[in-house]
Amino acid sequence: MTTVSSRLASRNPYFAVFARIGVPRRPVLTAVVFAVTALAGVAQLVSPGLYDHVRRDATAIDAGEWWRLVTGMFFQDGWALGLVFNLVVLAVFGVAAEQVFGRGRWLVLYFGCGLFGQTMSYLWLNPAGAGNSMCVAGLLGALTTAVLLAPSRFGIPVARRLWLGAFAVPALAVVDTLVHDNHGLPALLGMALAFLLLPRSRPRPDAQLAG
Repeated sequence: MTTVSSRLASRNPYFAVFARIGVPRRPVLTAVVFAVTALAGVAQLVSPGLYDHVRRDATAIDAGEWWRLVTGMFFQDGWALGLVFNLVVLAVFGVAAEQVFGRGRWLVLYFGCGLFGQTMSYLWLNPAGAGNSMCVAGLLGALTTAVLLAPSRFGIPVARRLWLGAFAVPALAVVDTLVHDNHGLPALLGMALAFLLLPRSRPRPDAQLAG
């Protein structure tokens, strides 16, 4: 049975690296998080006042509304344009990461890095805002580590452009943090977590479709 990830791999040689590292599976978790985030974004657009009650806001968090660190991962400070962009990157990187890491580890990467990003934004980088882009940054960081380890751990060759792009991610993440953007730290955390969460060997070629 053909999966979304295998179809992407057949069309994109860069995506094929993730297809060879992971196990073919339907991106159920990515689809669920995509749908919930989309519904939250539409609700925000229909009722703009909702945003002020759910965004990351340092003053409100200091007053005890800690749950804003969680709701801030589902609503968008970029409104309609931010919603569309963040859903597209979630679909792309979410599918790849779910295949490479599996669903349980996907949850750790997505929400762990997202919550870390929200917390560091609240404490230091950007005390007000919202968006799931920091969650996706964590997935991007994890996939970066997968690319860098593909030749040595899995014996999978990596195209030169993809290899260079993977090396650029940590450098850009550091620069991003230095200019007080809040996506660099979640990306770096995703890279670090991936060293622990990546499988230790390449799955068997005859691995059956998961889920």
